[in-house]
Amino acid sequence: MMNLKKLTQKKSKRAEKLSCPSSYLILIFLFLISAVYFFPLNRPCLANQEKLRGRVTISGAWALYPLVVRWAEEFQKLYPSVKIDIQAGGAGKGVADVLSGAADLGMVSRELHPEEMRRGARALAVARDAVVVTISERQPYLNILRRRGLSREVLRDIWITEKIKTWGEALGISSKEPIHLYTRSDACGAGETWAAFLGGQQEDLKGTGVYGDPGVAEAVRRDPLGLGYNNLNFAYDPQTLLPVKGLVILPLDFNNNGQIDPEENATANRSQMVAAIKEGRYPSPPARDLYLVTRGEPSSSLVRTFLDYVLGEGQKLVPEAGYIQVSEAAIEAGRRRLEKK
Repeated sequence: MMNLKKLTQKKSKRAEKLSCPSSYLILIFLFLISAVYFFPLNRPCLANQEKLRGRVTISGAWALYPLVVRWAEEFQKLYPSVKIDIQAGGAGKGVADVLSGAADLGMVSRELHPEEMRRGARALAVARDAVVVTISERQPYLNILRRRGLSREVLRDIWITEKIKTWGEALGISSKEPIHLYTRSDACGAGETWAAFLGGQQEDLKGTGVYGDPGVAEAVRRDPLGLGYNNLNFAYDPQTLLPVKGLVILPLDFNNNGQIDPEENATANRSQMVAAIKEGRYPSPPARDLYLVTRGEPSSSLVRTFLDYVLGEGQKLVPEAGYIQVSEAAIEAGRRRLEKK
């Protein structure tokens, strides 16, 4: 009986020795799971979340507006005490608002002018897109246009020199139907970029002036004889990735051979266009960089944190939103500027 009792005690002690390390391992495992759950690696620490508060005002280019809205939504999830106000109104308004102090950041879809830089405007390249030509899906010569496109020379004679005023003249057919030409009424990067492709400036572009990207797209959509230009992400539906209902994105005859070659045929959906821009088959201009502009180097810690997010984690949203990422060199240059202050 005594031997049985001793044997039982020995087994109990051995079990305790074996179970203790296992218990410790389980506790450590549960602690790590809790830590990951409550403090995920990609989330700023709670102290920083509480510390960063205030308001950022952003104004400017329609071209950049959809992407900046996405950035603002995600940034405000990370920093709930921050409010970001965004208004689109054209690149010119974005620069003017920044230089006057009405906005912290300007959305700009063109290169800065020398005078703007002299007044302190500083640009950070944050994404790329392009300007495209739009026509109505009810265009009477749609099949010919899809097959032939229009060359830079023809487009210049439509928008700038006004040597071509009818669809017959544009296509070399007998039609006398007039081209109903549309342009932007607001100072904008799309207008400047499109004019640069045609060898002019925005004020050289002829046509009925319409305010904003949505306005031009709607005017062309409703007009079977209309011809306009739009920023990429206002020409394509962000859900279907197809052209906005009622619109057709016109392929361009870049090599001027009177037909749309396979490498020029990239307008059927947004994914094809993005690939053509990325590969250089859709040239610059009308492809271009997009910028966030400050007055001087940003001194506000809130603005600097937002810009740091845009150049870092925020770049993951660029392709998803239908834009093209800028080069690593441009991103690195922007980061170095933010580190200087």
